[in-house]
Amino acid sequence: MASGSDNIPMTPSGLRKLKSELKHLQSVERGKISREIEVARAHGDLRENAEYHAAKEKQSHIEGRILDLNDWIARAEVIDPSKLGGDKVIFGATVDLLDTETDKPVSYRIVGELEADLKKRWIAVTSPVARALIGKRVGDVATVQSPGGVRELEVQEIRFEDPEPETVPGEG
Repeated sequence: MASGSDNIPMTPSGLRKLKSELKHLQSVERGKISREIEVARAHGDLRENAEYHAAKEKQSHIEGRILDLNDWIARAEVIDPSKLGGDKVIFGATVDLLDTETDKPVSYRIVGELEADLKKRWIAVTSPVARALIGKRVGDVATVQSPGGVRELEVQEIRFEDPEPETVPGEG
């Protein structure tokens, strides 16, 4: 992951998701954990109070996540795929591919590291598959080294779209 002042490329939906999680942590989780700490503190001796220590640890995790989110949001370089175009695979593109060995179609969306989600087939721009695809055009074949050996993926279509953001737990 990038560190320091490096920009973090992400889509508008990725930024919305981070901001939504930050708002949820600050407005809901912070208050909830403060109440848990107060309840645990009321139970007496803090040295042997497992509830108190667990709540304090949870508070530490929440505060750490808030710091990370603020940092990532501050360094976000938002790239809107719906405003992009062209005939080459670039950040934000959704790429329809054909695995030349298995003849199976597969589709990937190239996103920032913080947005990657294999279940959705959203892959980080830094992943081996994305790196192999960047710069390719329809008809080109990308060679990817995978755990199962070399895979050849033929670019079938390149699209640029920004799907609606997912809802964050605790919202909507």
